[in-house]
Amino acid sequence: MPEDNHSALPREAREALKKFKDAEILIGIPSYNNAKTIGHVIEAVKIGHAKYYPGKRAVLVNSDGGSTDGTCEAALAALEEDIYETSLVAKPEHPILGLATQYVGIPGKGSAFKAVFEAAKLLDVKACAVFDSDLRSITPEWVQLLLAPVLEKGYGYVCPFYRRYKYDGTITNSIAYPLTRTLYGRRVRQPIGGDFGFSAKVVSRYLGKDVWNTDVARFGIDIWMTTTAMVEGFKICQSFMGAKIHDIKDPGADLGPMFEQVVGTIFHLMKEYEPRWKKVVGSRPTAIFGFQAEVSPSPIQVNLPRMVNKFKDGFDENRPYYEKFLSDDCLSKLIEVREMCTDTLDFPKVLWVKTIYNYAASYQQADDKSRLIESLIPLYFGFVASLVKETESLDDYRAEEVIERLCEIYEDTKPYLLQQWKEKGCEE
Repeated sequence: MPEDNHSALPREAREALKKFKDAEILIGIPSYNNAKTIGHVIEAVKIGHAKYYPGKRAVLVNSDGGSTDGTCEAALAALEEDIYETSLVAKPEHPILGLATQYVGIPGKGSAFKAVFEAAKLLDVKACAVFDSDLRSITPEWVQLLLAPVLEKGYGYVCPFYRRYKYDGTITNSIAYPLTRTLYGRRVRQPIGGDFGFSAKVVSRYLGKDVWNTDVARFGIDIWMTTTAMVEGFKICQSFMGAKIHDIKDPGADLGPMFEQVVGTIFHLMKEYEPRWKKVVGSRPTAIFGFQAEVSPSPIQVNLPRMVNKFKDGFDENRPYYEKFLSDDCLSKLIEVREMCTDTLDFPKVLWVKTIYNYAASYQQADDKSRLIESLIPLYFGFVASLVKETESLDDYRAEEVIERLCEIYEDTKPYLLQQWKEKGCEE
């Protein structure tokens, strides 16, 4: 890799990587103040490498965002620790090596990923995988599950497939999964899952894209990677990873910038890939590898009254704004939902989907795109509150059937999106 003044890898990290030039596999672990969990993740990766790829040289890169809690020190300590004997795994001839480095670039997961991808390209590895640094449920098998489809079956992109508690991942359940599925015709259940596998060709394609100094690189990188892999013809699959136990929050808590960047990235990509998604009708399954064992995700407590209050207060505050771009049919029905009390709140799924389609089209012409997405958050709270009420007596499997029905409504209502896209002047 030539000298790059815009590299996400510091010069000293690029120099250090040169001694790993025979590596075939690269594992990336982005982090930010994860000292309590990163050691566990690295130990699982080391054992996974020893169990499944003992004959392949592997490098681990901890790409850190400037942690102040000793994350990098914890990563280096875990890399140096000899855990093979106590793990009942033979120490490989070439134990996994690695380094911990701070990435260079705007704060966010995307810059951390760019550093990992640059390391993978610099070393010319055959496959790359990334893992969240706050994982508590990672097992050594995850290494094989993300790398084997690339190394042994020729896949370019591997998404995780988790068992999640019914109230975990509500942005995924209500928007990211059903909308991505509808637009591009592929059922990828966790498009923003956090743990992925990549081929060398996919890594090169990503590095060639001009997104690394944009807001996409903050929180929208996962959905960007998944969408790009879908649309640009790479062979994609999913691997069953079991339950994902990580740092989770009540879906009614403050979302921060994550909601804006995930949803905004999806809407942004709709313009870029307009010729592709307009032709798509329906969706098809995506292969899932791995043994789908019975697992029990950790439950999440939801403060339903708080969520409903955020919906109603936010709706009242934004109502004059909604009147500027929401269709009359959507706005009138949203007002009806706003007038319901907490015990009887029912946000119809068709109404939610039409609202999302109104927003997707309006986003393309909006002068202040951040303001537009922010105004969607109260409506999101209202819809998620309605989903919580609908599924509160259901187990995770039956709650999943509710999400699948939502996806079908997204697909069935796609002509409405095309109508909004045309009426709001989004077409080329």
